[in-house]
Amino acid sequence: MVIDEAFGRGSDESARYGLELFQRMKLQLLIVTPLQKIHVIEPFVSHVGFVANTNGDDSQLRNMTIQEYREESMPADSWTTLADLRALSLKAWSSGALLRELLEPTGLYPRRRPLKRPTAAALLRDYAAAGAWAAELFAAAGPFSLETAEVGRSTVGSNRLPAAALFAAAGDEIGFVGKSKDAARFVELAGDMTALDPSFRQWVLRRPLRLLDLGADALTVGRVALWLQDNPDPGVYVRQLSLSGVHTKFIENHRRVIDELAEALRSVALPEEPPVGEALPDVPAEPDALLGQLAARTPAARFAARHGFLHPPELVRFRSLDPALPLLGDARDLTVTAEAFSTLSLPVGTVLATENLVNFLALPELPGTLAVYGGGYGFSSLRDAGWLRECEVLYWGDLDTHGFRILDQLRAVHPHVVSVLMDEATLLAHRDVWGSEPAPSRAALTRLTAEESALYEALGADRFGTSVRLEQELIRWDRAMERLARGT
Repeated sequence: MVIDEAFGRGSDESARYGLELFQRMKLQLLIVTPLQKIHVIEPFVSHVGFVANTNGDDSQLRNMTIQEYREESMPADSWTTLADLRALSLKAWSSGALLRELLEPTGLYPRRRPLKRPTAAALLRDYAAAGAWAAELFAAAGPFSLETAEVGRSTVGSNRLPAAALFAAAGDEIGFVGKSKDAARFVELAGDMTALDPSFRQWVLRRPLRLLDLGADALTVGRVALWLQDNPDPGVYVRQLSLSGVHTKFIENHRRVIDELAEALRSVALPEEPPVGEALPDVPAEPDALLGQLAARTPAARFAARHGFLHPPELVRFRSLDPALPLLGDARDLTVTAEAFSTLSLPVGTVLATENLVNFLALPELPGTLAVYGGGYGFSSLRDAGWLRECEVLYWGDLDTHGFRILDQLRAVHPHVVSVLMDEATLLAHRDVWGSEPAPSRAALTRLTAEESALYEALGADRFGTSVRLEQELIRWDRAMERLARGT
């Protein structure tokens, strides 16, 4: 069946309807249509033919598959530019792959990177643009060579255009992105690390960019890891280490790398390198982890526990809101060790935990009530206070995803904890003071009530706006006091 060019005068919708009808009738079609209708017939044809008569001379019929047509119709902005090629190489650098190739070649080089290039149709449309594209790549050749392909023989005449960039070695691609000096420094550092201990080579290969970022500090970290290997469970404070260049702040800043090098010495496999710019986690991912380990509740404490260092005891600050409650003489605001707090026996019926210091200090007198302060995830000290199970425990946190995560963790230890001022009504009543949560939690929380869970999920899904949060200190004080008096 032949469909002539009148087909192109109707709407796209009517044309598609007709083609679908003919397709169901299993008719073999020959369709004549102007170019502006080619997008309509594409789904229904296997081959296309073009009559080229750009110069007004005899027409030429070119037959090609629909895929060939699509490739020839590629717009100029899809051609692989020099910037695109450099971006591909930078991606390989940022993944550490190029540096790894310097130490352990994988056979990837010589490496061929295909280039999307102008088609014959594109040469016809804009020969100057295609020529400028090719000239830029030819001028940049040096770190790479160019493989070319013939294009346009039957239309504008034969043209040799770049078809692929060929990098002979990893060093050439490194030079292309301007990182030769960094690469030389990496090779030097890698040799120094391996000289300290051959086991460090595993870490160097997994963390090439981290090694480069650390520089000479990596060698000091390596010496710390070796010292830990020779002195398991040292039973001293980190401050007491007598290694050149090693002090408490150095340990704090390099805990994760010390851990990884210590694992390398034990031949423990390392996790994948995170994306560039993303910090390695120093907090367990498990929802209960922050409250679940007695001796490892903060990053510093976990590090000390892993390697057998002594660590200052965790402290609990609490305040009596009942003037009649005897604590220590007239003192009503006390700080004790978590161990001492766990042994208390106080005649209180309610314990209110808040993570904001000003709220903690400003809370009014309430009979039989004790306030506990724990900034952020600082409530792990409540884990062993078994006497809290006999009290009503209220938690007042920020109305954001991390506030709910802290609540969930508190309930891992004390399931009867009740949240206050952490509901949708409170959130919506303070729309004018909403802030933005920098890094919302995506953890699966299993200990929230149905209402709390719905609000947590709504915040995570940005139902109220992007990363909405309501900090507890921005809640109207009169409203807060009214709700606290009710205990909800």
